[in-house]
Amino acid sequence: MSFSAGVDVGSTQTKAIVINEAREIVGRALIDTGANVIQAAENAYTQALEDGGIREEEVEYVIGTGYGRYKVTFGNTQVTEISCHARGAAHMFPATRTVLDMGGQDTKAIRVGPNGEIIDFCMNDKCAAGTGRFLGAAASALAIPLPDLGSRAMQAERPVRISTTCTVFAESEVLSWLGKGKKIEDILMGVHQSIAKRSIGLLRRVGIEDQVTFTGGVAKNIGMIYALQDNLGIQLNVSDDSHFMGALGAALFAMDAIVNSRAPLPATEA
Repeated sequence: MSFSAGVDVGSTQTKAIVINEAREIVGRALIDTGANVIQAAENAYTQALEDGGIREEEVEYVIGTGYGRYKVTFGNTQVTEISCHARGAAHMFPATRTVLDMGGQDTKAIRVGPNGEIIDFCMNDKCAAGTGRFLGAAASALAIPLPDLGSRAMQAERPVRISTTCTVFAESEVLSWLGKGKKIEDILMGVHQSIAKRSIGLLRRVGIEDQVTFTGGVAKNIGMIYALQDNLGIQLNVSDDSHFMGALGAALFAMDAIVNSRAPLPATEA
């Protein structure tokens, strides 16, 4: 039995996935990236191996992805996170035609073909207003743990309208609404709705087709899932492994490399 692995080094967290020849996930790990990116990649990979009870020598191919993909020094090669999220989403949800990847520093909208190939994409790489960083600013302003934001937002009754489009000023606007006596839950849902609208703007630029798959760390946020579905008017494809979609895609590309290396050479004429 051979295995492949994908290591997705993100700005906030590093994810690792190990799959078998049947392309099933057999090991996974999620850790904070921190300041030492190389160490984060190594630690996530080691933990994923331990999670699956797999020896390192059993892994034939490793691909790095994410903003820190070149720091996966033990990997065989690198693939962009856009390609990996598209591939992972299409594998987990075969009918996927649109992917929304929302991470800590950027958001990407990707339109894919039947096999996960990229048809078009765009990203908000110049502004963090539609990303997890915007949520982080709200969490900081309200002194609420980031993992609790979504569930608190779901308790909203009259969401406020967040007008700022800049993460730098998000904290000020949140505090301003708080000073006006607005409920924390209503402020939080306003933040989620603001991010959802900006993200949908990206999706419209690539074309929103049926079967939208939500990937990235923010896909764990129930409030963001609700806000996106409320504005899109459709159900999103979301998995417990949505956070690992980039690492999964990398592992799938790695397995392709293993399979292709075993393909027999074409016969030559005498």
